[in-house]
Amino acid sequence: MARSERLLDLLQLLRRYRLPVTAQALADQLGVSVRTVYRDIASLQLQGADIAGEPGMGYQLRPGFLLPPLMFAEEEIEALVLGMRWVEKRGDPRLANAAGNALAKVAAVLPDDLRRRLEDETLLVGPAEGLLMAVDMAALRDAIRQQRKLTLCYRDIKGDDSQRIVWPFAVGFFEKVQVLAAWCELRQDFRHFRCDRIQQCESLNERYPRRRQALLREWRQRLGIAADAV
Repeated sequence: MARSERLLDLLQLLRRYRLPVTAQALADQLGVSVRTVYRDIASLQLQGADIAGEPGMGYQLRPGFLLPPLMFAEEEIEALVLGMRWVEKRGDPRLANAAGNALAKVAAVLPDDLRRRLEDETLLVGPAEGLLMAVDMAALRDAIRQQRKLTLCYRDIKGDDSQRIVWPFAVGFFEKVQVLAAWCELRQDFRHFRCDRIQQCESLNERYPRRRQALLREWRQRLGIAADAV
């Protein structure tokens, strides 16, 4: 592996960690020695990468450092296009529009050869068979971002309606349905609500008392889901 490629891979690894990661862990994933990791981190710091930490304590890439767009590999371009096209066809109108805008912004800063690869659609997304939603999914996502409580009128599989106050913290996208993960005040536990069965949804002015990240972490632990799996 060329040194420039190794430095890029090291940056990509650091971006995946929210907490400091040891040089040994980085070395194991890159297939190099710990000493090489120390040298590479020093080189990146000299080139302007804002990497905090020191040997024996772990390293962390501080927010705000951007990788140059020309460093996209061919398969990374394919993955980017496929993901954005999927969202354009499967997301609600606001999310679909955002995906198209994001893809256009990426294309605008790519060199000509990579832009041609981005525009060369060889991986296609089929038509969606999504169910009709009675609620505005964009408003639901806004409530998640703002960590606000929601009142739901929810219709279960038997057709019975119930009123709930929930603390929404995530939406899962599946092949045919979207599922809201939330803490339910009625059940005093985590619950999952199919979004196509939510009959009404209203965001309250009241923020829920726990941090969204803490709810998400506890939910993952409860279900045995790895932190990078969802």
